Amino acid sequence: MQRTVNYRGFEIDVDLVPTSEDMFDTWFRIQGPTPTPGVAALGLRIKVRGGPFSRRWAYFVAEIAGQASIDVILGPDD
Repeated sequence: MQRTVNYRGFEIDVDLVPTSEDMFDTWFRIQGPTPTPGVAALGLRIKVRGGPFSRRWAYFVAEIAGQASIDVILGPDD
């Protein structure tokens, strides 16, 4: 199951992998408008630790993790 979220000019691709009934591991990938120097993980799948999660929680934590990563890349949104 996949979902894409737009945030500050980037796309956060969320991918859920079933682990058991109604529980999922979650991964996210950040796609940016241009390559960002010094950011090695841009475009790579990153697993969110602490799972498995329910479907709703899995999407939520992956989206927040992706947004936090983008905030680190771009700095504060003033």
